[in-house]
Amino acid sequence: MRNMTQNELKQLQKLHMKKYRDELGLFVAEGDKCIGELRGAFELVHLLTPDNTPRKDIERLSSLRTPQGSIAVLRKPDHGQCPVPQPGTLYLALDEVQDPGNLGTIIRTADWFGIRDIICSANTADCFSPKVVQATMGSLARVRVHYTDLAQWLAAVSEPIYGTLLDGRSIYDAGAIPDRRSGVIVMGNEGNGLSAAVRRVVTHPLRIPSFPPDEPTNESLNVAIATAVILAEFRR
Repeated sequence: MRNMTQNELKQLQKLHMKKYRDELGLFVAEGDKCIGELRGAFELVHLLTPDNTPRKDIERLSSLRTPQGSIAVLRKPDHGQCPVPQPGTLYLALDEVQDPGNLGTIIRTADWFGIRDIICSANTADCFSPKVVQATMGSLARVRVHYTDLAQWLAAVSEPIYGTLLDGRSIYDAGAIPDRRSGVIVMGNEGNGLSAAVRRVVTHPLRIPSFPPDEPTNESLNVAIATAVILAEFRR
């Protein structure tokens, strides 16, 4: 692994922008744990450590206030076309989830609960942005993230489609989830929930009830927390 030139460093600084991540087919990961997980799954292009790179150069590439020692530049994967949902497999779909921290936490949570494919609307946050990669803590090595026209993809799904809606059925009701092993769980935008086009194709509306049900509370859960609660119920 050779040392990087100043021109290469300038080019890699651009990886903080999605346009250049797409153009170069590369992304950045920071920290020994995250890099250790990802380098076994993706092609390692550059590895910058305190032993081979001046600290000031690592700080230029880092997205953190306090860089975590090492930075890796890896090649983005080609997962091919979005999967066709199969019986006996649970999938997660994200409709316009915008916050990088939420997306990273959702990917990490999906990994914990054995979800191997996440299908995202085209305008969901980029899973290869530095903040998302950092929040996944290496889970991108095991979870494939796809981007597509989500409503169109869902319209062709023959398995149950579970959508989180305020007027949905409680996830704790008997029969609310007819098959915990199969289907697609769709989570919506932080502020607006599911888009109208996605809402139309949901076959099983679900909600997480507050407790106690007759007392006032905040209007909604954070989407990453809600995803964890719902996946836990599906895996129960």
